[in-house]
Amino acid sequence: MVESETKFLPFQEATKLVAAIQEEENIHDQDRRILTVYNHDDRELCWFDFEEVLQEIGPGDKQQQQDAVQNYILHHIPDWVLDL
Repeated sequence: MVESETKFLPFQEATKLVAAIQEEENIHDQDRRILTVYNHDDRELCWFDFEEVLQEIGPGDKQQQQDAVQNYILHHIPDWVLDL
């Protein structure tokens, strides 16, 4: 089986598409949190594991982390969300 590399939307396109990023409970594992991404029609586009994103962005104060999480997610919106 050939694995394809995930392609991401350009940042500008992602900023137009994404309306909200919500921290939520993972319904499959209540000890974990996820960051769910919604569009302007309140449709779920994709989600990210909260702890994995925090590991990627590194330490910082609350505002720095919030900005870094948003920036990270907007740079990592998979292009397949356009097919939803």
